[in-house]
Amino acid sequence: MVIFVLVAILGASAVAWAGTRQAARALTETSQQQYAQNLVDQLTSSAPNIGYPPSPEVLEQLRATAGQNALAVYGDASSSSGLFAESPVPVVPSAEMRQAISRAGPGGQTFTERVIVDDTAWLIVGTPVVITTPDGARTSSGVEVYVAQNLSGVEDELAVLVRSAITTSVLVLPVAVVMALLAARTVLAPVQKLSATARRLADGDLEARTEPQGVDELAGLTRIVNEMAESLQDSMVSMARMQEDAKRFAADVSHELRTPLTTLTAAVEILGDTLRRRETSGQESADEADARESAHLAITETRRLVQMVEDIMEIARFDSHTAPMRREPTDLASLISSCVRARNWSEQVEILPRSTREPVTVEVDRRRLDIVVANLIGNGLKHGAAPVRVKLLPQAAGTAVEITDSGPGVPEEHLGKIFSRLYKADASRARSTGSGLGLAIALENAKLHGGDITVENAPEGGARFTLWLPGQPHDPRRTTGTVDDD
Repeated sequence: MVIFVLVAILGASAVAWAGTRQAARALTETSQQQYAQNLVDQLTSSAPNIGYPPSPEVLEQLRATAGQNALAVYGDASSSSGLFAESPVPVVPSAEMRQAISRAGPGGQTFTERVIVDDTAWLIVGTPVVITTPDGARTSSGVEVYVAQNLSGVEDELAVLVRSAITTSVLVLPVAVVMALLAARTVLAPVQKLSATARRLADGDLEARTEPQGVDELAGLTRIVNEMAESLQDSMVSMARMQEDAKRFAADVSHELRTPLTTLTAAVEILGDTLRRRETSGQESADEADARESAHLAITETRRLVQMVEDIMEIARFDSHTAPMRREPTDLASLISSCVRARNWSEQVEILPRSTREPVTVEVDRRRLDIVVANLIGNGLKHGAAPVRVKLLPQAAGTAVEITDSGPGVPEEHLGKIFSRLYKADASRARSTGSGLGLAIALENAKLHGGDITVENAPEGGARFTLWLPGQPHDPRRTTGTVDDD
């Protein structure tokens, strides 16, 4: 709107100024032509009665004919009056003007020159006196006549023009500003409404629409935005429905698979135990030995399948925001030590001493945090190398846990994908027995506590995972009551 107003002001001012300059130029040129024509007319009427070469009296007569501020020159002789007769002479025709008149020949041309004397503008008009012979030939007499015209009157008229232009501008500018504001509102109001609608759409309000007004380009753009919003809403609703169906399907399938898989695991383990007892008693046949190996493989794969089903069910709880949280004050160092001992990792994991012996107490869900620590340490042992170093870093705003393995680290192109679901790294971390959901579950559990997990390659080598837990309990998705784990 400021630009619209400035354009209106500059436009009105430019028009007024251009009009004034044009009028001033026309007035000046008209005055110059009038003064020059008057001088030519006077000299034309007087020239036939003058003898040549001119005497001082003839020069005086020519000067008097030209007017009170005049100068007649022939060679070194001259006759002057008024402005040209003042002593010392303040104004004389410039050398350039006299040279131009002397080269003019018998054409009878006039020349003008504008000068300032005592802060007063004067117009010097000069012309050569031309002799016309009885046969009509025109020759230069060598006489030059100059006359000075006071331009004060013209300057006064120009001042009146300027004052009139300023007055007109002052009267027109408010009208121009009002029209500019109206034009700006006409253009900007629809843009502002459209911008507000786009902002609401960006904030997730898929019902936001703008009513198109008129048939101009902005109205067409508004209709296109409305159509885009309608299409986006339909796509989002369809996508949400598909996601919900996919989550429900995964949860239902996992729930249905868990019971038969548990039964199958128990049956295979019984078979395996029976075959191992036969082996111990020395009664195992060759076929039973093959069966025992197959039973062992079946037990391993069945357990892996059961773990994958459990992981999928846990992911489904995260997606449906029904993951239960049971917070309690917990010593973080004690939880990490218990996690390592329970999994027989004591010889492969090095828990670095803290700078303070005071316990680091956090309010967390012990089971979920144990899963986070176990997944991070297990990932380092499985995909990196022992020893895995665990360092506790208490800070004012919370606590950081650094878990660094001794392996080659994570390739740079995989760092941004390592927390993706069902993700497994490159060939250097070839097929593992994991489901590819461990790190994703660890990250979701950290976020349930209001924390985060980041990964980088340590300068000394190995992958470094940093678990961050806030000092105060923070659970944006915390549920109340007890949620059935099924």
